[in-house]
Amino acid sequence: MDVIANLTMGLHVALDPMNLFYCLVGVLLGTAIGVLPGLGPVPTIAMLLPLTYGLGSESALIMLAGIFYGAQYGGSTTAILVNLPGESSSVVTAIDGYQMARQGKAGRALATAAISSFIAGTIATIVIAIAAPMLAGAALAFGPAEYFSLMVLGLIASVVLASGSLLHAIGMILLGLIFGMFGTDINSGVARFTFDVPQLADGIGFVTIAMGLFGIGEIIANLEDETTRSTLATKVSGLFPTREDWGRIIGPTLRGTALGSALGILPGGGAVLSSFGAYALEKRISKNSAEFGHGAIEGVAAPEAANNAGAQTSFIPMLTLGIPSNPVMALMIGALMIQGIQPGPSVMVEQPGLFWGLIASMWCGNLMLIVLNLPLVGLWVKMISIPYKYLFPAIILFCTIGVFTVNNASFDVYLMAGFGVLGYVFKKLDAEPAPLLLALILGPMMEEFLRRALMLSKGDATVFVTRPISATMLVLAVAMLALMIAPTLRKKREVAFQDEG
Repeated sequence: MDVIANLTMGLHVALDPMNLFYCLVGVLLGTAIGVLPGLGPVPTIAMLLPLTYGLGSESALIMLAGIFYGAQYGGSTTAILVNLPGESSSVVTAIDGYQMARQGKAGRALATAAISSFIAGTIATIVIAIAAPMLAGAALAFGPAEYFSLMVLGLIASVVLASGSLLHAIGMILLGLIFGMFGTDINSGVARFTFDVPQLADGIGFVTIAMGLFGIGEIIANLEDETTRSTLATKVSGLFPTREDWGRIIGPTLRGTALGSALGILPGGGAVLSSFGAYALEKRISKNSAEFGHGAIEGVAAPEAANNAGAQTSFIPMLTLGIPSNPVMALMIGALMIQGIQPGPSVMVEQPGLFWGLIASMWCGNLMLIVLNLPLVGLWVKMISIPYKYLFPAIILFCTIGVFTVNNASFDVYLMAGFGVLGYVFKKLDAEPAPLLLALILGPMMEEFLRRALMLSKGDATVFVTRPISATMLVLAVAMLALMIAPTLRKKREVAFQDEG
């Protein structure tokens, strides 16, 4: 009954005309950036963060959330029609979706993607409503030592987000922790890492780094990619699955939803891993496994359900523990901090309207997407043909205006440009910057809880291993690090053994 009462309260917030408007804006923007390759929810949300200063906390979070799960819808449209995934989580959808389009079944493939995503989104909303209070209730027992250990676990888990070298990922975490220390120390009032630059006294703005690394950095990298874009020649028709299609998509949709809901909670799980996992599962157990890769409708339904469910359940650790499970959730925490809200379990108690309104808005947003997306297929396809040479100057202008308006300081614009170049260098080095962003968010909070725990224990550092919850978190962090390092060491030993032989 509590869940129903809480969701009813959330619907009152979500159905507020202003919040509905920003939900619509979010899902439309999300769909558009999902359609356009080279963009994505991370740089888009980073660019829009300055706009949230003038919005209420509910409207801001609802709009940013809509961008995230709306992008999952948009990515599937171009994956099906032109074999060009707008989002990385839609790569799997393109395998069978594009083959269906070539067979004249584009309408049925698009409808399958939309319907399975809506079903998954609805179920994932219920999962969040049930699981989040339980997790938040347990988190209320946390003290400073437990929070510090939890954030250490979160930073170690963030290595999972990074592709490529483990050493690069750990280096990104260290850089993020260092950047988080720039500014004035809260306890002593002493300036740290300011290099006699007065503008650094308040630290490096989260928006500045996010826009530089993910916005400008992405643009510089995309300017090197001259991939040509083509559109589907056949007309899209038959935007509704047949009775046989319904029989084939219900099972994969439900299984994809269950898998995506579970993986979305894990660090680094989210939409991408969920879609790949769901496709692999269906290919193994389906009666029509021979059709996979040649236009199997199950190959569209399962990954689309999984990526939407994974995108939504990734909000659970962010809302309840203040721990981001992916870069988008790190940006959402940044949006909360911009609104003066401390992320963590206290959000549910102190801001129940925000908490439940955001959850209820996800269902409203998914309903908007299924109503709007199918009629707008033609518009999304036309957007693909926009030359990037016209698109990127507008993005740079928007980034510049957004960063400047935060503090009305041109220094921030130069800083953003510098981090843009740094973001491009990271890409060339195959060093994923996502862990840096997570460390930047968690670092200052981790330092604060470390100091608070040591003050309460009168300088006794054993408090982190004598308190059961804290000790468990640290053991999990060590175990996770060992599991990630072991394959690397094993590979090195095999290479050394071969060299000796």
